[in-house]
Order: sequence, then C-alpha cells, then structure tokens
Amino acid sequence: MSRTLNEWRADILNRRMLICVFTGFASGMPLFVLIQLVPAWLSDGGVPLSEIGLFSAVTLPYALKFLWAPMMDRYVPPFLGRRRGWMFVTQVALIVSIGALGMFDPARSTAAVAALAVVVVFFSASQDIVLDAYRREILADSELGMGSAIHVQAYRIAGLVPGSLSLILADVLPWGSVFWITASFMSLGIMMTLLVSESEVDLPPPSSFMRANLEPFEEYLGRKGWSGLVLVLCFMFLYKIGDNMATALATPFYLEMGFSKTQIGVVAKHAALWPAIFGGLLGGLVMLRIGINRALWIFGVVQLISILGFAVLAGSEAHLWLLACVIGFEYLGVGLGTAAFTAFIARETSKTYAATQFALFTALAAVPRSVANASTGIIVEELGWVHFFLLCAMAALPGMILLYWVAPWRSEPAAEAAAG
Repeated sequence: MSRTLNEWRADILNRRMLICVFTGFASGMPLFVLIQLVPAWLSDGGVPLSEIGLFSAVTLPYALKFLWAPMMDRYVPPFLGRRRGWMFVTQVALIVSIGALGMFDPARSTAAVAALAVVVVFFSASQDIVLDAYRREILADSELGMGSAIHVQAYRIAGLVPGSLSLILADVLPWGSVFWITASFMSLGIMMTLLVSESEVDLPPPSSFMRANLEPFEEYLGRKGWSGLVLVLCFMFLYKIGDNMATALATPFYLEMGFSKTQIGVVAKHAALWPAIFGGLLGGLVMLRIGINRALWIFGVVQLISILGFAVLAGSEAHLWLLACVIGFEYLGVGLGTAAFTAFIARETSKTYAATQFALFTALAAVPRSVANASTGIIVEELGWVHFFLLCAMAALPGMILLYWVAPWRSEPAAEAAAG
C-alpha cells in the first residue's frame, strides 16, 4: 500500500522519534567516555600501555546485563514510575561516577580508577536496559525501524563529546574539570526523563523476582516455541559476525598496508562515522517503506559486498582514495545493517517484558564481537589479509540463509502490519 506524504511525515517528525534522539545520546555517552576519554587520560597520566589495555575488561557488565534486567522489570522505584524512575536513578549515578573519575591520579590510583570505571559500566549497562525497554514500549511496531535507526545514530554522535570536545578541553583545563564537564552532558538524559510520560504496557510488573526471571522466557516460548527461539538466537549470533570479524583488526590492517597514523586518523575517522550515520538514517527511512524483513535481506547483501572491498584493498597498493572508498562503503553497510538488526531485536521483544528480553538479545548480539577479537589475529597470520577478508564474507552467509526462516521476504509479522 502506498503511503501519503502526511503519513511519512507523521512517522518521522513526531515526539517519539525525538525521544529516540535523547535515548541514543544518553546511552552512548558513558561507553565513549570509557573507550575514548579514559584511555587518553590514563596515557597522559603515565599509566603503562599494558595496564591501559587491561581496562577493556571493565566493559564486561555490558555483556552480563541480562542477569539483573529482571530486577528492573519487577521493581518499581517510588518516584516517576517503573521506566522513568530507573532512568533517573542510573543517569544521576552516571553523572556522579563519571565526574568522580577525574578526582583521582591515574598513575597512583589505577586500581581505584578501575573500580570506579566498573561502577560507570554497571550504571551505563543498567541505563541501557531501561532505555531499550522504554523505547520498545513507546514505539509502534511500524516505527521500530526508524526509531532504532535514530537511536543508533544519536548513540554514535554522542561519541563526539568524550572523543573530540573533551580531548580538546583537556589541552586547556585540568582533567578533573574535563570529566565533570563531560559528565554534565548526561543532564540531557535527565531532562528527557523528567519531560516524557511513563510508558503504558498491557500487564503489571511480575509478581516476584523469580517470576520476573521466568515469565520473559515463558512468554517468548509461548509465541515462538523452542525451534523459533533457537533459530532467532542463531540468527542474532551470525547475522553480523562477518562484519565484526572484518573490522576487528582494521587499524593494524591499515598500518600494515602502509598508511600513516595521520592518514588513518583523518581519513578513517570521517570515512567511517558519517557514512555509518547516513546509512543508519537511510535504513530507517527504507524500513518505513519496505518493512524490517526485506531490509534485513537487502542490507545484509550490502554488508556482505562491503566486506569484499577490504579484500580489494588488501590486494592493491596503498591508495588513500581507495582507503576512503572502502571504509566509507563498509560503514554505510554497517549503518544500514545495524539499523535493521536493532529494529529486528526490538520487534522480537514483548512490551511487557521488554527489559529482560531486550537485554538478553542485545547481550547475545555482542558475543560475535568478542569472538572476532579473540580469533581474527590467528586467522590473519595463517591465511593473509586477502583470504581473511574472503573468509569474513563467507562467514556472513549463514546469517543470510537463516533469514529464510526468521524474517521471510514476503512476510511481515501481523502486529507490524496492523500497527502500520
């Protein structure tokens, strides 16, 4: 059915999409503080590289957030409601913990910094749980594609604060001030929390913590059955594994190709960020037209082809224009694929048990990144770069094949059709 201009405008320019901008920004800020700002601060403070590398381990709670997500489904804070109450608690805690980081001398108090970084990760992961659930509850199924795309792109843009603005400020201000200024940007999330309305769901919270752990699984099995659950879990693991493998060693690959650190910093940064943002927003618009299922097919093919661009680069000389083209096309595919994949995850969850189901699915979807980081170096040493990237492209095929069952081309779930 064709859509009128007013229908398109209503799907894009509404209050719910504006909320997705704020949820994405608030969600991305703490992670980029940890992976961009904290390493620079530690290095500037004289912490050895070996210890800085170990700080990546503090992000483990992101993969384990499904363990305490049922608590956020079950218990309701005494103010603002179930979702908004948890948003407020986690956001205030993030402002305090991020700001407090700069109060330490990183070289003398490395252990204390690591412990506080774990606190930041815990509250960041907890905020992700409730923001994902809230976004799922306020968006109609027909809006999940565009809403997820906007959320993800705002998430990426949030990285410009700790990854750019804060580093610039660090040249003229003490680190203690830089961390409090950076933390203050979380006030945008608090402002959103105070201004929005509590979401409405069909059923009350689970009656006990035990039921909060069991009911999300019982509900999903009631909808999909064991075979459906296994297929979806396999799909979530495999759909982006080729893409994750191809980019896991991107910087060492560029250096080995002969590009300078300056060329990589200037070209790779911009050729990755803006195509990914454009691809994500384009993906959201396309999903309004063709739905999530067909988008997964089309964007998956784009992802697969973009991986082959790295194989072309590996077999060529170090031309800067080719580097920019390959990275730009790859991250265009990343933006498209991530938008559709995130929308699919959201659609698979029940609004009643959104926190637990969404946390479990997103944690599983993050596993391929860890698998890729652990195995790619060994594979490259055995095969070389060209054959490695060809293998990455082949690794993307099983996820594409599973689309036949989990997201058939000619079928969209009835709920989505009705909502549209």
